[in-house]
Amino acid sequence: MSLSSIVDFLEPINLAEISLDEGFKDTQIGKHILAFEEELPDINEVDLVIVGCGEMRGMGMQYTNTSAPNKVRTQFYKLYYWHSEVRIADLGNIKTGASLPDSYAAVKMVVSELIQMGKKVLILGGSHDITAPQYQAYGSLNKIIDAVSVDARINLDMDSLEPADQFLVDMFTGIPNHLKHYTHIAFQSYYMHPHMLETINKLGFDFYRVGRVKEAIEEMEPAIRNSELFSFDIEAIQYAHAPANRVTPNGLNGEEACTLMQYAGMSSICNTIGLYGYDVAKDMHDMTAIQQAHMIWYVIDGIHRGKQEASLENRNEFNEFTMAFAEAPTAFLQSKRTGRWWMQLHDGKFVACSHKDYIVACNNDIPERWLRAVERS
Repeated sequence: MSLSSIVDFLEPINLAEISLDEGFKDTQIGKHILAFEEELPDINEVDLVIVGCGEMRGMGMQYTNTSAPNKVRTQFYKLYYWHSEVRIADLGNIKTGASLPDSYAAVKMVVSELIQMGKKVLILGGSHDITAPQYQAYGSLNKIIDAVSVDARINLDMDSLEPADQFLVDMFTGIPNHLKHYTHIAFQSYYMHPHMLETINKLGFDFYRVGRVKEAIEEMEPAIRNSELFSFDIEAIQYAHAPANRVTPNGLNGEEACTLMQYAGMSSICNTIGLYGYDVAKDMHDMTAIQQAHMIWYVIDGIHRGKQEASLENRNEFNEFTMAFAEAPTAFLQSKRTGRWWMQLHDGKFVACSHKDYIVACNNDIPERWLRAVERS
């Protein structure tokens, strides 16, 4: 695979514009990132590839706001580069199509090509419906995936005409379907029709209220670790921490948003991360751009931490605990390097879990995460 097949879909970066003509210090990210300026960089040894997508018509805007990714870059590039062993490339912005479907097709093409190259991709949006072509990129490769979305609302509103409000409908019901499991994190109940939650539950999908996330955010890590696709709408962040969010004053704080992004970076399975919903015109003092820059920094920190993890086959690097429930012996593994946990299913496969799941099993109860995983297997 090579980048030659997607270069026509990409617009290069003007580093002078990103740096505001101030340049970068030797210790800042902007000095170390492999950016597409005049020629595409060699990304063979790169750990994270960033692409921008300024398409906003899915939110009902009559214009395409291509400045959103660059606003975030301006803040991200000036952050300090602490993880020298994590190599980053920025391939610029995906060109906006003549129509919204044209933009979807371009995102799908670029992301699928990068997945085939074995890269972890971060998409700087763009409205939240860009998650649809992010998902379709896996379909074009005939990959069945788990997906996680972080959002104050669950985008299944069939009464809305805006794609950003209903893109999950096609992900859930489209044929052919490539979605094995879906987890929704940080929804706010007062924005959700109760029957919608009942429908999602009947589909066997998982969903977590923002209050539960804030009480035990570490319980979200296994779901993210098990998923290929991760999508984050800044609507999930409190207005005070992301002033471009005009939907709700409540939600995750900035540090919690960074933690969830760090989990996505740590996962060896998660290979596409979308950061969506940023309307530059609604931002105050660029604080939402700064918040997103910090979130990307934590993706890199997560990649750094994930590199320290041992393979599950190397059992000497794990504490192993064997017990029996559901009439079968089951093993739990705890990493000596990172402290993360895995549990064995009835078919012998291991899936990510939490310390809480292990404690539940020690009390002779069956962890809900184990039951849900068995139902899907």
